[in-house]
Amino acid sequence: MLSGEKAEENDQRVPPGQTLTEGWPVLHYGSVPYYNDMSKWNLRIFGLVEEEYTISYKHFMALPRRQYSNDIHCVTTWSKLDNVWEGIAVSELMSKVKLKPEAQFVMLHAEHGWTTNLPLEDFLRDTSFLGIRHQGKLLSPEHGSPVRMVVPHLYFWKSAKWLRGIELMEKDKPGFWELNGYHMYGDPWKSQRYDF
Repeated sequence: MLSGEKAEENDQRVPPGQTLTEGWPVLHYGSVPYYNDMSKWNLRIFGLVEEEYTISYKHFMALPRRQYSNDIHCVTTWSKLDNVWEGIAVSELMSKVKLKPEAQFVMLHAEHGWTTNLPLEDFLRDTSFLGIRHQGKLLSPEHGSPVRMVVPHLYFWKSAKWLRGIELMEKDKPGFWELNGYHMYGDPWKSQRYDF
């Protein structure tokens, strides 16, 4: 049972319509990818960049890592507080490419053709990162192993599991869930769940 002070603090961290969970529900569309040979995995940055860049798993895992702490909020109404992650700063990865000036949006590409869109400024925030570990353990396949995007200030569907590509774009366009009625932006504090 939470003390009154702790419960009040948590209430201020939980957006409207959300319910706290201690667990971490597994939600996704389609099957979970399992990787038997990581030498075949890579991450590609393409689109409005001066030169496309592809990084192997070995070189990606050698990049400097940081620890992050955040709360996450799922569009299906659960929130999980005090997540501790280990990951790679977006700025670290994006230092490998030069953006063209017209780049304003990002499309994240994941396994099975799954996509989600973000404004570039949200992708580049200091709080956004590429997650590798959660609560001290490597991500499981169900939670996005080997790499998932983490954008904690938006609903968690924007934190693409099984990340394989980062496309820089001039104009916004919908990804998988956005094409199926989800909000184009997804701010949990504004309850931007659906565009019906």
